[in-house]
Amino acid sequence: MPQSVLPSFAELLNAARESAVHLEMRDTYGVDTESQNYARWCATGEVDTDPQSPYWAPWTQLIQGAVARGVTVRRARIVSEPVSDYIRYEHAGTVVNVAAGEQVRWLPRRHASDIALPGNDFWLFDGQLIRWNHFTGDGASAPGEISEDPAAARLCAEAFEAVWARAIPHDEYKIQ
Repeated sequence: MPQSVLPSFAELLNAARESAVHLEMRDTYGVDTESQNYARWCATGEVDTDPQSPYWAPWTQLIQGAVARGVTVRRARIVSEPVSDYIRYEHAGTVVNVAAGEQVRWLPRRHASDIALPGNDFWLFDGQLIRWNHFTGDGASAPGEISEDPAAARLCAEAFEAVWARAIPHDEYKIQ
């Protein structure tokens, strides 16, 4: 699907009926929308954990709306250990994701070696529609892609479930 006709993430999540799962596999991201908050955390150790802050409110409202409609939202992160500074930052802010209604788990990369994983991070909606998240080498967002290929959706679903089964719930995962 050409970039110009890609639905927004909000449109994809709002169309979900049962599930939205997200697999993250990078140890660092350089996403513009996070740069100020990440720089603040690097300088002070402080992270925005207010679900109603201007930074978080759009996300928390979107997730809360989906969960209220009965959509299960799960996020799994595969991380190298010891974790990168970015993962430390991400872990510190994940309390907001959980408060919004996401279920979040962490899997140390060494426990993912025998799992067949897609080449990119993704969101999978209702087990059928994939939003591939592409990134540049330094972690900046690159244009995404939508796929409804049944084989790719099956790969994503199987990979996510395998990661999820081994992963540690957020409130139990201790940063190393």
